[in-house]
Order: sequence, then structure tokens, then C-alpha cells
Amino acid sequence: METKNTIYFVRHAESDTNIKDEILRPLTAKGREESRIIKSYLANKNIDLIYSSPYKRSIETLKDFSSYIDKEIIIIENLKERRISEEWIEDFDSFVENQWGDFNFKLNGGEALLEVQKRNIKAVQGILRNNPNKNIVVGTHGTALSTIINYFDNSFQYEEFKRIKNIMPWLIKMDFIDGRYIKIQEIDYKKG
Repeated sequence: METKNTIYFVRHAESDTNIKDEILRPLTAKGREESRIIKSYLANKNIDLIYSSPYKRSIETLKDFSSYIDKEIIIIENLKERRISEEWIEDFDSFVENQWGDFNFKLNGGEALLEVQKRNIKAVQGILRNNPNKNIVVGTHGTALSTIINYFDNSFQYEEFKRIKNIMPWLIKMDFIDGRYIKIQEIDYKKG
């Protein structure tokens, strides 16, 4: 008997970039308002489970929704965002383009996109394996989610990443049968 899963991947809402700590960076007031809109969209989707990156901005994006449906947010370390470097990067756009051009490219102390993709896909596959026939929400990040999409749909490359890099939150629906990717849909959550 086949199993079916729907995963709603939610890239976090706008976060306060004045806070440089990647783990503790909270949402802005606008981000908190956007998280309430996300809650409204997901409210009638019969969500069984909520997973998230350990980063505060990802958790805060799903907190209202979690409270609304009275389900805990399960933290998975492997869902965290890419580690960029130990040093400040002056030309971030060139760095990103280099990473998308070579999934093994990384800076000192950072992660290659292939490494990010492998750990995120391991997390997603575990979620699917352990939760057959469930509707699931996964709180995530721009680069992490982009590598997940790229794994299942190789047409998602640098140009698509550039298109979405400033969209926060960003909501994607993916359907799976027996753990196999079937389709992806970008969701305009503001339209309901």
C-alpha cells in the first residue's frame, strides 16, 4: 500500500540582521506579522507534525501556528542553514554565485552547498520515512531550502536562487509517494 506525504517548507520570515548571531537572530516586527499570515494559511491544511531548523528565526516563524494547532515544534539540527565562513565576506553575491557554480566550493570554516544539501536531504528523508501518510511543515532557510529543491528538481539553479533570495517568508509545497518526490508548488500564502 503506497504512502503519501505533503511537506510545506516554510522559509523563515524577515529576521533582524542587526543581530549577527545566526542561531539567536529573531524576527523583526514585520516578520512576526508575516508569521501570523503563514499561520492563517496553514490553519486548514490538516498538519500532523511541525519540524524546524534550530535557528530562532525559523522557530519563531512557526510558533503562532504551532500554538494554534497545539503541536510542538520538533527541532532537527540537520535542517539548519549553511555555515558561510569564519570571516566576514565583502562580496557576498560573488561568493553565492561561486557556490552555485561549484557545489563543492566553500570558504575557510564554511560549508559547501553539497554538504548543506546532504544533511538537509538526510533530515527530509528521515521525516518521510518516520511519518508515512502525514502532512508536515518544515521550518527552514533560503539556501538550505534551495539545495533541497535542487536535489529533487535539478532545474532549480543559481538564477532561481537569486529570484527568491530576498523573499521572506517563502512557502513551498512538495508531494511525495512512498518517499519519492512527485511535484513541487510555490504557494502564494497571502491569497489563502
